[in-house]
Amino acid sequence: MQRDSPKISIITVTLNSRDTVEDCIQSVLKQKYENIEYIIIDGGSTDGTLDIIDKYHDHISAWMSESDQGLYEAMNKGIMLATGDIVGIINSDDFYLDGDVIGSIANEFLRTNVESVFADLVYIKRNNKNKIVRHYDSSNFSPGIFTYGCMPAHPTFFAKREVYEKYGLFKTDYKIASDYELLARFLAKHKISYSYIPKVLVKMRTGGISSGYFRGNWIKNREALRACAENGIKTNILKILSKYLRKIPQLMPQPGLLNKYTGS
Repeated sequence: MQRDSPKISIITVTLNSRDTVEDCIQSVLKQKYENIEYIIIDGGSTDGTLDIIDKYHDHISAWMSESDQGLYEAMNKGIMLATGDIVGIINSDDFYLDGDVIGSIANEFLRTNVESVFADLVYIKRNNKNKIVRHYDSSNFSPGIFTYGCMPAHPTFFAKREVYEKYGLFKTDYKIASDYELLARFLAKHKISYSYIPKVLVKMRTGGISSGYFRGNWIKNREALRACAENGIKTNILKILSKYLRKIPQLMPQPGLLNKYTGS
C-alpha cells in the first residue's frame, strides 16, 4: 500500500433504491480525499434507480446492472472489480456523514498500518435524515464480542484488499448475516489487525433487510450461531440473544451526539 495516498475503493450495491441512492452517491462524491475508486453494482433495478446512477456516470469509476442472487453476491462482484489498496462498502440506503470520512479512514491506515479500520454509525428515521434513533457504538469491540452476536458497524468497516484475497469474500448462502460471518472470519478466526476511530462516519436508514420484523431477527440469530460454529467461536443462543440488552443504552437520546464526534 502506498504510504502517501492509498487508493480506496468504495462499493455501493443497489436494487430499486430510487428514493435513497442519490444521497449515498452524493456523500461519496463530496469526499475531499481524492484517491477514490467508486463502484456501483445494481441488481437490475426497474424503478428509476438507473437514471439516477447514470446522471453521475462521469464521476463513477465503474457500474453495472444485472440480476444476481442477492446483496452479498453484489458485494462480491464489487470487491472483485476493486483495484484499490483498501475496500469499503456503503449501501444505497446509507450515506457518509460529511466530506472528511474517507480522509479519516486513509489517515488511520497510514498512522497505524493495520489491516482494517472501523468506527461508529447512527441509525436515522427512513423519512427524516436528521432524526437519530440509535447510536451504533463500536468502541467496546474485541474479537470475543462475536460470542454475543455483536460486531463492529459494517458500513464503517474498511479492510485492505489483500485481506479479501487471502481470507475470502461474502458467503452467498447466508440470507442476512453474511456480513457478521465475514467480520467474524476476518477479526476472530484469522485475527487481522484493526483500529477503531472514535467518530460517527455513517448515517444508516432504518428498515434494512435484517431489521423491523421478527422473522428477520430469527434468521439473523440462527445465522449468527452458524457463523460462530464455522469460525471456531464457542457460543449459544442465550449469549447471542443477550446482544439486545447491550443495545438498550444505544437507544437512549444523546443530545449533541454528532457535534461531540465531528466537532461541528
